[in-house]
Amino acid sequence: MDALSVIILAAGKGTRMKSDLPKVLHKVAGKSMLAYVIACAMHVTRDNIHVVVGHQAEKVRLEVAARFKVDFCLQEQLLGTGDAVKSALPHLAAHIQDVLVLCGDVPLIQPKTLSDLVLAHRSHGAVVTVLAADLENPFGYGRIIQDEEGNMLAIREETDASDTEKKIRRINTGIYCFDRSFLSRAVEQLRPDNRQGEYYLTDVVDIGVKNKEKIAVTVLADHRQVVGINTLDELEKAQDLIGRMENELP
Repeated sequence: MDALSVIILAAGKGTRMKSDLPKVLHKVAGKSMLAYVIACAMHVTRDNIHVVVGHQAEKVRLEVAARFKVDFCLQEQLLGTGDAVKSALPHLAAHIQDVLVLCGDVPLIQPKTLSDLVLAHRSHGAVVTVLAADLENPFGYGRIIQDEEGNMLAIREETDASDTEKKIRRINTGIYCFDRSFLSRAVEQLRPDNRQGEYYLTDVVDIGVKNKEKIAVTVLADHRQVVGINTLDELEKAQDLIGRMENELP
């Protein structure tokens, strides 16, 4: 996958962790969350991995650089996921055609899931392919809004969703594969017109829908892989999960 770049979002503060340590450096089974994500990304591309840093950027850089050879991109102000991706795009090599966006706080993601996502994206000829999952309790996640035929209409964040939309169980995992050309154009059109005053990467999907572009959705069967970690309690649960998942591997 030489024409693929990976952007890993690792700039956030993680205030709900109630710790001075950057969220992505909290450890699960002895390794930082971010280390798991980078190691997974290296199964799909070894030389085109870009880590977006922001909060305590130097601390994150030092810990990551001690173990991995990656490129670092600085998000100077924490203005949301769309702004974070925008800060990384100038770092991409000229030959890159597809961009895989990952979250630095989703350490249970598996290499096959990423490979399958990229292959599905290319086979559909989509400008965006969203990795989704169906959850019993979708609270806190952006909801995947689809029409009766399964076509993507939008991704609605929890804080912006209507009561009807909040009942939808299909959630956005925050993991995407983009056509690089489309992504570069779309991030320039993002506006912070939401309750958080941030540039949402999810709005790139809205831009694609409005332009009648091909948007694909891939549903992950094992939703455990995309458990996000925002609190110390969730960190403890992830530690238990990672042991069980490793025992299931052939």
